[in-house]
Amino acid sequence: MKNKVNETEIHHEYKDEIKKMLQEDSYAKSLGIKLVDLGEGSAVAELAVKDNMLNMHGTLHGAVTFALADFVFQAACNSYGRISVGLTTTVNYMAAGKLGSVVTASAIEEKKNYRTAWYKVHVESNGELIATMEAVAYRKESYFVPIENGNNKKDQ
Repeated sequence: MKNKVNETEIHHEYKDEIKKMLQEDSYAKSLGIKLVDLGEGSAVAELAVKDNMLNMHGTLHGAVTFALADFVFQAACNSYGRISVGLTTTVNYMAAGKLGSVVTASAIEEKKNYRTAWYKVHVESNGELIATMEAVAYRKESYFVPIENGNNKKDQ
């Protein structure tokens, strides 16, 4: 029988460490993505749109919008210190971000169980919803922060 782990306690005990690890994500850093908030199963991040992020139409490239949405998904599903990876994502693009704007993405956990978790992500620019993402995460057995039962090996 598996030991019961209180993920709420883990989140609160290791929140600063988890947030720091997310802030060191090299791809997110290369784009200028900033983690604004990290909660239990939730996250908010923002990105200032620069000219190297524009597509041929002069608007924010969909790949950059996706990267921001994917980053907050990653942050939300890993917010309990448990190694979680994406299984599926579905993105809907509704409008485009513009040069000079700040784009904000927020992820919220809809439901989680032992092995999977479901998230909704909203991406906004200047108060306008520009994209949504529905995402499913696979939750591994191990944690990337220390927990009392010692089950924190990254290779499981």
